[in-house]
Amino acid sequence: MKLLLPSSIPLQIESLQADGVTPVVYDVHAPIPDEHRDAEALVVWGNPGDRLRAMPQELPELAWIQGLMAGTDAVEAAGFDLRITLCSGRGLHDAPVAEHTLALLLAAARRLDRAVLAQAQSHWRAWEDVNQPFGAPAHLTTLAGARVLIWGFGGIGTRLAGYLSALGAQVTGVATTAGEREGYPVITPTDLPEALPGTDVLVNILPATPDTAGAVGAEVLRSLPEHAWLVNVGRGATVDEEALLAALESGSIAGAALDVFDTEPLPADSPLWQAPNTILTPHCAGGRPDQPERLIAENLRRLRAGEELLNIVRR
Repeated sequence: MKLLLPSSIPLQIESLQADGVTPVVYDVHAPIPDEHRDAEALVVWGNPGDRLRAMPQELPELAWIQGLMAGTDAVEAAGFDLRITLCSGRGLHDAPVAEHTLALLLAAARRLDRAVLAQAQSHWRAWEDVNQPFGAPAHLTTLAGARVLIWGFGGIGTRLAGYLSALGAQVTGVATTAGEREGYPVITPTDLPEALPGTDVLVNILPATPDTAGAVGAEVLRSLPEHAWLVNVGRGATVDEEALLAALESGSIAGAALDVFDTEPLPADSPLWQAPNTILTPHCAGGRPDQPERLIAENLRRLRAGEELLNIVRR
């Protein structure tokens, strides 16, 4: 079996070598060489969209695709044969994305974005909340006591909830099934109209699906209090960016911290670059999967043994 590994990430190839398995690193920016188009297994990460869409024709023998990303929407849209087993990298990004989200939340609460701009201008900037009560309800100034709603309460969300709880935040998850998960209360989207008005931070970790397109829209944003922040580390397509821009410009919400966008890279002429009280990062929250070799090796073993694979998206 020939296993194609992406050049976009350094992988420990020796850990993926086994009897009858030939690992080959391919250039994610170039066509698959003719001598490797007989590959049966493919790992994808950081592949440009045009190259992904070309691969179905280049790899006619493909039987298994292992994505290292949590959401495989780009791979699913590339046109691969539906009979090819597709697996996601669910779990590989729990810690990286949760830590990045925590960084965005702390930056928002302490307005580190403004401090960075002031530093670039050699300006000694005074904080707006100096001598104000710590945790004043009119502003998000601390995570202690903050009411955080995490929409998309899977592995990343529960990991983030632990970090937030350690800082004194009150966390509620939003998922398709209500109840309790990892000790946190979980509500469903139908409960959002009652929950949003009492929310200080809405964290969006939704995947991109037909059901989640534009889920964070004008109605959701209108339901948030004026001091609330939106954080998006899910997928850009899940947020109505026009509605978000309107909310930011009108001041109906306090700010937004965004790592993902409907169009990526974010176009230079996008008004989000200059939107008030907005912190942007370039889709880097999950920039390094956590020990991806373990998942690849285990699924490779299971595939060869005829066992059920981990993280199957479709088969």
